[in-house]
Amino acid sequence: MLPRPLDSPLARDVAQAMIDGFNRHYRLFRTESARAKHRFETCDWHGQQRAQRERIEFYDLRVRECQKRLEREFEAHKQPMDVWQQVKLHYIGMLVAHPQPELAETFFNSVSTRILHRSYFHNDFIFVRPAISTEYLETDDPRAKTTYQAFYPQPGALSDTVHAVLQSFDLRCTFEDLERDCHRVARAMLNEWGADKPRPNFQVQVLSSLFYRNKGAYLVGKIINGFRELPFALPLLHRTPGTLYVDAALFGEEDLLILFSFSRAYFMVDMEIPSATVQFLRSLMPRKPRAEIYNALGLAKQGKNLFYRDLLWHLRHSTDKFRIAPGIKGMVMLVFDLPSFPYVFKIIKDWYPPPKDTTREQIRGKYQLVKQHDRVGRMADTMEFSLLAFPRARFEDDLIAEIEKFAPSQLEISDRDGDGQIEVIIAHAYIERRMIPLNLYLQEAFDAGPDDAAASAQLEHAVIEYGNAIKDLVAANIFPGDMLWKNFGVTRHGKVVFYDYDEIEYITDCNFRRVPAPRNEEDEMSGEIWYSVAKHDVFPETFGPFLLGNPRVREAFMRHHAELLEPEFWQQTKARIQGGEVIDFFPYGVHRRFDVNGGVKGAPELPDPFADISEVPVESNDSGGARINSDLGE
Repeated sequence: MLPRPLDSPLARDVAQAMIDGFNRHYRLFRTESARAKHRFETCDWHGQQRAQRERIEFYDLRVRECQKRLEREFEAHKQPMDVWQQVKLHYIGMLVAHPQPELAETFFNSVSTRILHRSYFHNDFIFVRPAISTEYLETDDPRAKTTYQAFYPQPGALSDTVHAVLQSFDLRCTFEDLERDCHRVARAMLNEWGADKPRPNFQVQVLSSLFYRNKGAYLVGKIINGFRELPFALPLLHRTPGTLYVDAALFGEEDLLILFSFSRAYFMVDMEIPSATVQFLRSLMPRKPRAEIYNALGLAKQGKNLFYRDLLWHLRHSTDKFRIAPGIKGMVMLVFDLPSFPYVFKIIKDWYPPPKDTTREQIRGKYQLVKQHDRVGRMADTMEFSLLAFPRARFEDDLIAEIEKFAPSQLEISDRDGDGQIEVIIAHAYIERRMIPLNLYLQEAFDAGPDDAAASAQLEHAVIEYGNAIKDLVAANIFPGDMLWKNFGVTRHGKVVFYDYDEIEYITDCNFRRVPAPRNEEDEMSGEIWYSVAKHDVFPETFGPFLLGNPRVREAFMRHHAELLEPEFWQQTKARIQGGEVIDFFPYGVHRRFDVNGGVKGAPELPDPFADISEVPVESNDSGGARINSDLGE
């Protein structure tokens, strides 16, 4: 039970120290994110990559700083239960008018769980549920921009509205041809909108900050007309340094889900009220969990916190059991899942059979490398957890036996909390989005046979996507190492994503060689290699026998990706990276780019359905005033 009187000055001082620690963290986080605008304007791509990597470390650094301060000034770990209860209550009071209360609650949890014993991890001492609502939270600063801005197109002047939207971001660059780009975007919007007639609430709402990632800046918003809302995003790129153009127009939830995918690097975006930005993005992508949106914005600890709450909620309302995940078992990772929950849980095994030669620390290092690297839409993001506890009754016996056999150091089964419930406690695990293993996806096509047109199309798509995934990874300076089909997965959007990281290396650390010619007939007939191989030597010609045993796969692969079997492809890309080039990646298809299809090249002229908006009657409400049609609350 929580104490009634707040009579401990020490508790208030501790709470103040914690909120000071969080404010310092978010001030530094926001400052670094805001600097992305200048780096974009000046084409400082290496600086952008460096900042994206370094920002990931900010949170843990600030948590450790705060923990050390609490121990140094207050001997926090020695304080009794009633003091810590009051600390939390004082902290809640400090969040009532705070612009980032949900992030501050998570920061409190991170600091306090480093200090308190695990038995204190419940409602009295940490924020198991949020205490402060973030609904309708907005800045009080009259000089600051609101989270989003609304623009109201005049009849027949949608292009002018696009012009006003683009100019509102005050980028210190010139557009190559702003009028052309505005016309292209307006035409694309009209194409998407179709023949819908205008309604009195017709407007364009745009988030006030651009989203920066890699070499692009993304304008994100939605068009509202009557009961219909159309999400959209406009990628802005440099044609030459300092000269911008709109590269494409993306529309609808599916396009934005790919843009904000879990397999891409985190955005940098300046947010005073992150919860308001997340709420706006949820209106564009209602199927995307809030946890993944926070992750995409670089707020990974908040995403992790929300994910865990979602997981506990799901466990409470489901009855299926954790099981060994379908697919070929890995040599390094033990993988399990809950069929009704769209994620997989990965545990590093205690030992690895030959030829694996690695350690737990090296594997964790590879996963950290991926976390900090640009994942270019081809590597799944992971959440790292320690001391995950689940009811024993939710685990299949076969799974428990598997963990006991391969990762006993990571397993504890006990009533450690003393509440009478036996739990399975996993010492360390990675959690990532579940995908269809690519080898199973291909097997479906094999089983259907070559005469099944749909299956043949599935096989062709899988092979094309697999090769594209490898090419994207190579361009991002990542050599996958183990390129077997089982180490890739297929997302629900049909993208092929890599998810086995224990053998990845930087392309620039590899030496790509051609297989030397046999010295004699004995070499040629031998099953053993006749040439020396150093640690980082890679022979692309040898990939074929391991990957292309199926004739249908081989035929498709050689038509689309034969260069992957030649060392020259790898050597040339390595040379480009070593030369300082930051290679372009596009989170949308080539067909969406205006440079490829001119936006609406060859399309007939379209009438502007909004040209007669002034003629749409305005309905009256019961009090005699004007009323605008709106789907608010419908």
